[in-house]
Amino acid sequence: MKILFISSDYPRPEKGSNIYTDLAQELNNSNHVIKVVVSEEKKKIDKTELFEEYGVPVLRVRSGNLYEVGFVEKTWTFLNISRHLKKGIRKFFSGESFDLILFQSPPVTFNRLIAWAMRKYKCKSYLMMKDIFPQNGVDIGLYSKINPIYWYFRSQEKKLYKTSSYIGCMSQGNIDYLLSHNKYLSPDKMELFPNTVKVGRIPTIDPLEKEKIRGKYGLNKDDVVAIFGGNFGKPQGLDFLLNILNEYKYSKRVKFILIGRGTEKNRIFGEIKEKGYSNVYTFDFVPRSDYEKLTLTCDIGLIFLDSRFTIPNYPSKTLSYFESSLPIMAAIDSNTDYGKMLEVSESGFWVENGNIKAFKNKFDKLVSDKKLRILMGKNGRSYYEKECNVEKSVKIIESHEEKKNV
Repeated sequence: MKILFISSDYPRPEKGSNIYTDLAQELNNSNHVIKVVVSEEKKKIDKTELFEEYGVPVLRVRSGNLYEVGFVEKTWTFLNISRHLKKGIRKFFSGESFDLILFQSPPVTFNRLIAWAMRKYKCKSYLMMKDIFPQNGVDIGLYSKINPIYWYFRSQEKKLYKTSSYIGCMSQGNIDYLLSHNKYLSPDKMELFPNTVKVGRIPTIDPLEKEKIRGKYGLNKDDVVAIFGGNFGKPQGLDFLLNILNEYKYSKRVKFILIGRGTEKNRIFGEIKEKGYSNVYTFDFVPRSDYEKLTLTCDIGLIFLDSRFTIPNYPSKTLSYFESSLPIMAAIDSNTDYGKMLEVSESGFWVENGNIKAFKNKFDKLVSDKKLRILMGKNGRSYYEKECNVEKSVKIIESHEEKKNV
């Protein structure tokens, strides 16, 4: 197949990989012709330019800023991102032919762009559903359902679902939610399309190197280290993280490492600094290779989701924890089926975000029982190898080529 992959989250090679770069490279390795078009923040690029990254042509289109910016600027970027991408596609890929338009949501404002690309290239499209917007904003109080912003984006969301030939969702909960809240959607259009990455050998680290890395970050050999790496935003409901840190502030054994970016990072890190916690270590950025090694020296992976969510989210950072055989301690909402996955795979514990008593009960079990941590970590790794291999995503996409040829 010839595939045009449109993305808003496709890191450069020096920044590491994610679920989208791994998918593009695996499609390329499977003898598909794939070309990527990605929106690049204007604060990071001077002009639109075509690159070759690991054998894949990647058109980086200069557009608005999306990360670590306010709601108004992010909204403005979402409103204009399709226009920039369309202009880039016209300039660099106008004479090409494609069999499939592959893209992700959010943003839901891709609707017009995808409809245009489907007409131009006379092909179908595949939506990888990664977040349910704008309902997620309503859930965490960014705006209400009577706000014109909500109604505009909700109309765009409906059009996007109608435009898409196929919709792949991260979990069965995602599928059920979309079908129940969008009666016009046909179940035949929906399918399970989990987050996947390139699965390699089980990473290992020898005791001496582990001790050396721990020493680099101020950690002792016998510390039980819980790590949270990723987005520090409102969807994570991180006030509960602050409550947890306060509960364990006098612990001599439990240490916390926090790494990432996001709109809530400065507030969270600022409060941690103000409280002077001696067992909490914060980092704005750690190189990908260093982060992977650091994760191998940790004992527990932390996941947070705001308890107000009515939509079923599925945190992608789970993959890095599973890769490193880390058991997961999750504080999430009651509407997601993420907790069910942890239970079925026996790879971690979950509680509702905000329930500090329940969190301490489960977390203390992991802290005190090394054998349990190792067992759950192995279970997570097994689930990762079976369910999260990018080859699975490629086969799902290829199945639609087979349908076309029937």
